[in-house]
Amino acid sequence: MTPEYCMSLIRKTATVLLLGLTCSVPAWADISRLEITSQKPYGVFRGGEFALWEGKVHGSLAPTEPIPGLSQAARNSQGRVDYSARIVLIIPVGQNRGNGALLVDIPNRGRAYGLANYNSPRDEAFQAGTFEQGTGFLQDAGFSLLEVYWELGQGADLPSWVDAAGKRQFVEGAGFAIVRDAVDYFAHRATDSAGTPNPLKGSINRVIGSGKSQDGRFLKSFLLHGFNQTAGRRVFDGLHVFVAAAGLLPIMTTGPGPQSSGNGVPTFDDPEFRGDTEEPLTIGELVRQIEARGEVPPKIVMINSVSDYYSRRASLGRTGASGSSDQPIPPNVRMYDIAGASHVRVASAPAECQVPPGRLDWTPVSRATLMRLDEWVGINESPPDSMLMPLEPAPDQPPALRAPVYFPQAIVQVPRRDADGNALGGVRLPDLAVPLGTHGGQNKPLTFACMLIGSWSPFAATEAERQAASDKRLSLAERYSSRDDYVGRVRLASHALIAEGFLLPDDAAVIIQAAAAQAALARLRR
Repeated sequence: MTPEYCMSLIRKTATVLLLGLTCSVPAWADISRLEITSQKPYGVFRGGEFALWEGKVHGSLAPTEPIPGLSQAARNSQGRVDYSARIVLIIPVGQNRGNGALLVDIPNRGRAYGLANYNSPRDEAFQAGTFEQGTGFLQDAGFSLLEVYWELGQGADLPSWVDAAGKRQFVEGAGFAIVRDAVDYFAHRATDSAGTPNPLKGSINRVIGSGKSQDGRFLKSFLLHGFNQTAGRRVFDGLHVFVAAAGLLPIMTTGPGPQSSGNGVPTFDDPEFRGDTEEPLTIGELVRQIEARGEVPPKIVMINSVSDYYSRRASLGRTGASGSSDQPIPPNVRMYDIAGASHVRVASAPAECQVPPGRLDWTPVSRATLMRLDEWVGINESPPDSMLMPLEPAPDQPPALRAPVYFPQAIVQVPRRDADGNALGGVRLPDLAVPLGTHGGQNKPLTFACMLIGSWSPFAATEAERQAASDKRLSLAERYSSRDDYVGRVRLASHALIAEGFLLPDDAAVIIQAAAAQAALARLRR
């Protein structure tokens, strides 16, 4: 007997209760109310108008869900556990129906990352939290964007209860269920339980989740704990996971607040921090666990930076907890290392950092790989093969975050480098393939503020200047005969990267234009 048939019997006649008929009805995604507090125009793009909506989703969970602490939380009149969470939508309006894809960004510590990841311009690194249009890439491509706030103290009203000591405890794992239920509602439901229409009704046929750093770890943990299934279907068809290294997110717990248990990470001052560097470390191990439960895993694209290898133990995401050999990458996964990239790009380094921050703009790879992932999900067009940097055991200088003592056989590795100090292999943007300096080195001191921003060290302009500075790296004048020579090499590198599938033509035009205007090479002559 199906749950649907069972529920219809219950609605039609109360006599079934007298007959002793019992039904096992699983928990469902119950968004009881969509509350929209603001609607305003966002702009006109290639396919038409977009609007920015802000509000909340109100929902409830079955107390029997296997989420720590949920069974102790207060229940509503239907015996369920209530929650609410902030949401932001940037969606097509009017005759513009978009491309059919819902891109769900998972905010990082209460700050949206969707537009920073994909719409950031070359010369201004958008920071998390912005809702500026930037390049307008997502909207021009027709994506509907959804931000679902999930984190304790950062836009989500989580279930709670008061313990025996009189302290309030929050059910942090409910954040996974909030994302699951909100996404399923916007992708599949016509109305909420109160009859409020879903503004995306009928326009979505695939769902891609996006998460950077903390929220890439959120998405991996979301899969691990079984939240990618509801009502007999997948929540996310694809995942775009940025700079999450080998980490997970330890929020399947209860906590007193006010901060989330997912805020911390291992650092050089606290390398033994638990909850982040935990098994399963590799994506292969994670996928095997998902498949063992009978689930079909989503298609996944993972992005790593150089900083992740030095400061976030990214190599363990390739090798696992022992040895130095890469484990196989599952067929539903692609992993791409961006040579020269830093974990985060900032306009200027914090005062304590000793060298300029990394400056490689790797959002062109974000855009290109999102399009490849969307094709993979939508029409099963395979993206490029995984492209990784070759590794070597981490040397003492520059230092890398060592393996935790609870993984005694783990070997932390870092990218091999060429004579200039630039990483070998991986996806090589034109700025790295035709360099003006060394990208992505370790910054100092090894504080949390400095360890993720990488570094940038420009080449000397002439041989005399580099010799005066005792710099062994060739100068610009020794590398390039003229600015035209430099621009020509950038153009060839751009066209090669387009052919490989890691650069879009629009971004190539911007990169070539920037090379043609490069002031550092203006004094070079043929």
